Amino acid sequence: MIIKSAQFITSAVKPDQYPETVLPEIAFAGRSNVGKSSLINTLVNRKNLVKTSQTPGKTRLINFFEINEQFVFVDLPGYGYARVPATERKQWGPMVEKYLSTRPGLKGMMVLQDIRRTPGKEEHELVSFLHHLGIPFFYIFTKADKLSKNKQSSQVKSIRKELSLTDDEFICFSTKTRQGRDRTWQQIERLLGLESENGPAGANTQSFNTQQGL
Repeated sequence: MIIKSAQFITSAVKPDQYPETVLPEIAFAGRSNVGKSSLINTLVNRKNLVKTSQTPGKTRLINFFEINEQFVFVDLPGYGYARVPATERKQWGPMVEKYLSTRPGLKGMMVLQDIRRTPGKEEHELVSFLHHLGIPFFYIFTKADKLSKNKQSSQVKSIRKELSLTDDEFICFSTKTRQGRDRTWQQIERLLGLESENGPAGANTQSFNTQQGL
C-alpha cells in the first residue's frame, strides 16, 4: 500500500458525532498499552498522525483518520488500564459496542495483543462480541521486537493455544523493526476488497475470524 495522504478527521464518543463519510472503515482495538497509536503511525508512515503517550489510557475517544481518500482507520479507546477512574472505564465498553454495532461502513477489525502477555478476560469478551456481530477480525501480536526469536516462538505458541488460532489468523508486528507491516496491509486490503486495485495481496488462502469463529 502506497500512502499518499493520511489525516485526522474527528473524535467522537457517540454516533451523532461520527463523521458523515461513505468510506469503508477498519477499526483497531486492544489494551491501552498495546501500542495501537504507534502501529497505526507505522502503517501509514507518519510519526505523529496518531498521538502517542507514555501514559496508558490516554486515548479515551473514538478517533477517525482518512487514508488516501479511500478508507478510514478508526482508533478505538484502549481498555483494561487500572489507573483510569472506574467511571471512565465503564463508559468505554458501551462506547465501543455502540460503534461496532451501528457503523455500517465497518469492514473489519485488527485486534491487538501484546505478544508478551496472555489474553485476558477483556480480549475474550471483545472477540465474543465480534463473533456475535459477525465482524471479521484479525489478530496482531504487537511488540515482537521485545522478545528473542526463541521466546517469541514460545509465546506465540502459547497465545495460539489459548485462542485456538491457525497460522493464517495472526501476525507478529514490531513498530521498531517494521516486522509484519506488509502482511498487515495485505489483510487490510483484503478486508477492504482492494486486492484487484493494488495487485495480489498474497493472502488469498488466508482465513479471517468471522461469526463462525475460531
